[in-house]
Amino acid sequence: MHRRLDARPEPLPLVGLAPRLANIGPNWFAAVMGTAIVGSAAAGLPVQLPGQRAVATGFWLLAAAVLVLLIMATAGHWAYHPERARGHHRHPVLAHFYGAPPMALLAVGIGTLLLGPALIGIGPAVAISAVLWMLGTIAGLISAVAVPCLAFTAPNAERVPFAGWLMPVVPPMVSATGAGLLLPHLPAGDARATLFYAAWAMFGLSLIASIVIITQVWGSLLRNGVGPTAMVPTLWIVLGPLGQSITAAGTLGRAAGGAVPAPLAEVFAGVGVAYGGITLGFALLWTAVALMITFRTARAGLPFTLTWWSFTFPVGTCVTGLSVLYAETGLVVFAALAVAYFVGLIIGWAQAAIRTAHGVATGALLR
Repeated sequence: MHRRLDARPEPLPLVGLAPRLANIGPNWFAAVMGTAIVGSAAAGLPVQLPGQRAVATGFWLLAAAVLVLLIMATAGHWAYHPERARGHHRHPVLAHFYGAPPMALLAVGIGTLLLGPALIGIGPAVAISAVLWMLGTIAGLISAVAVPCLAFTAPNAERVPFAGWLMPVVPPMVSATGAGLLLPHLPAGDARATLFYAAWAMFGLSLIASIVIITQVWGSLLRNGVGPTAMVPTLWIVLGPLGQSITAAGTLGRAAGGAVPAPLAEVFAGVGVAYGGITLGFALLWTAVALMITFRTARAGLPFTLTWWSFTFPVGTCVTGLSVLYAETGLVVFAALAVAYFVGLIIGWAQAAIRTAHGVATGALLR
């Protein structure tokens, strides 16, 4: 019997791993972000212990492996659960986590540039990092435009502000950091200068959008309280644009010398340090607020969800930002704060990773 030309294709049978892919969404990529930032943070930490760089490399390789696995799992999710996959962008919470896949690509790319040369050589490391940067930057700019537009125009949408709104607008800030690290590997001239200014433009895009959102989150907390218990970890997401912007400003300031004329380079370098010092104040304030709310909630019972990965990448950006400030100023206080945040990062990563691994092994996170 001939098949009708207008007939819809039969759905793929749900066999093997297919049923376990039903709940794979963009939020899973936060695990890659949180793992990669441990490696990058450890590599740049002011205090270096024997074997620390090897451990940092291990985290980078683990993040790269998880990235590959999640890309494959996402492809399977779209193949076997297309209706659910197409519905992610309409979900009032999950849609904002479409910023996670671009940041996962960028975070692994930055780790490749920082830690890859010792394993694969500087040339391949720069090439792989550049490819991941381009893919992550394009996807991140799309998320920064598309997700807010969908949220703005969604009918009857739930519009109670929460820190997850930051997820789609932070990727360009990570791109700005990656660009600052890639700049020295570009030939001097127009290409390097263009990337330098493009990085600052992405810095501004992400910074201003983040300020608008953080203001709304603060107001919502005053009006509505912290909300559902499971969403409390997302408060830590606010540290993401704060710490990442400190990292980006400092990194771009350090790279300005080879991208723009000397007098202007001094201005950018000074702006990077000054901005970092100012923004650090609010980052410390928010850390204290988030820590107190988290401890208070944990005493009453904090159920595990994938939002626990919010304890990782945002905290890690504070480590990298403080490490850059220490490198520029030599002040011990920045080194001490970087180490303190790094300890918090390790604790947060261990909790999130162990619970996630258990949830995957038992199938609790996949049902």
